[in-house]
Amino acid sequence: MAMTMTQKILAAHCGKDEVKKGQLIMADLDLALGNDVTSPVAIKEFEKAKLSKVFDNKKIALVMDHFTPNKDIKSAEQVKIVREFANKYDIKNFYDVGEMGVEHALLPEKGLVVSGDLVIGADSHTCTYGALGAFSTGVGSTDLAAGMAYGKAWFKVPAAIKFNLYGELKKYVSGKDVILHIIGLIGVDGALYKSMEFVGEGVKSLSMDDRFTICNMAIEAGAKNGIFPVDEKTLEYVKAHSDRRPRIFEADEDAEYDLVIDINLSQIEPTVAFPHLPSNTRTFDQIGDIEIDQVVIGSCTNGRYSDFEIAANILKGKKVKKGVRVLIIPSTQKIYLDILKSGMIEDFIEAGCVVSTPTCGPCLGGHMGILAKGERCVATTNRNFVGRMGHPESQVYLASPAVAAASAIAGKITSPYEII
Repeated sequence: MAMTMTQKILAAHCGKDEVKKGQLIMADLDLALGNDVTSPVAIKEFEKAKLSKVFDNKKIALVMDHFTPNKDIKSAEQVKIVREFANKYDIKNFYDVGEMGVEHALLPEKGLVVSGDLVIGADSHTCTYGALGAFSTGVGSTDLAAGMAYGKAWFKVPAAIKFNLYGELKKYVSGKDVILHIIGLIGVDGALYKSMEFVGEGVKSLSMDDRFTICNMAIEAGAKNGIFPVDEKTLEYVKAHSDRRPRIFEADEDAEYDLVIDINLSQIEPTVAFPHLPSNTRTFDQIGDIEIDQVVIGSCTNGRYSDFEIAANILKGKKVKKGVRVLIIPSTQKIYLDILKSGMIEDFIEAGCVVSTPTCGPCLGGHMGILAKGERCVATTNRNFVGRMGHPESQVYLASPAVAAASAIAGKITSPYEII
């Protein structure tokens, strides 16, 4: 039977020659991920079930990133639970203050995920690793508890949508604009429990960071996962970050897809998702004067080196509009160090930005940039639901680093083409 790329990975991990959409399987895990919000719940379930060992202390990653450094007593107690569990079971990939980063940027950087892997994480944006040609998806904390104990998880094999990409992106258009365009096209439930599989000659023009961003936000269309084929860029990335050997799976030519959508990358424009859904997208021919109070450049979606490079190129030698707060949040310690060495931090500070330690922080309304009633924020994050970054009457506009930087200078939602 012909299979999609996702179906082939699942088949290989459950010991079957083939699987089909809708089939229930139990598959072996290559990695189980938790963070400071979801891991404590999983650990309590682990202990409640009287489990006494983990399946592999090298195949569990616990990343303290949402409220770290701890912002209050509750977050400190949460991390203490995880810290004690990591010490008890000698979890090799435990990342706390000084080592941690935003989980979905940190794990690929550390080489913990490679092509062909099957990864679960108690965080919805675990689908990020599809950029590497892995099957990765978010699960509940109870599933994480079972995964940590047994190294297995149940799955319903997803159907798939094929996105045929062709052409090349214009300057100041990035993977963030691509995925916002797609979500605007199909809606927040347009890929519900389906695999979003990105193929076509346009793939080769996308950087790995573009691909990470696109897969990261697959969940915002309701998808089970997003995934890219493994090409030379993928293999170069894996080789540079991991000593593990990748496994390459390719979709069959006659694989079944519920839908095929053609996307001309050259026609995509800078795109902004208006409150309060990622699908509420507009391009600049549809955007009027919308003044803003805050800009956030960071998160698991757009907090990598290339994102800050784009923002710095726009901000260098300019000043942030008086009254606009701009938060620069590198996603890992390595990225922080790299932008420090490059001189970008100096550019950001001279422009009037503040630079933070790696954290999810404001993305989920945690800390380091909470919005007050009536305030508007342009963010390179992935969600703009009601109250996502603070007060329920605040507003979050999702955009690329280029749009975020341009908006910081103008004090209103602005295309980078208007600034450069």
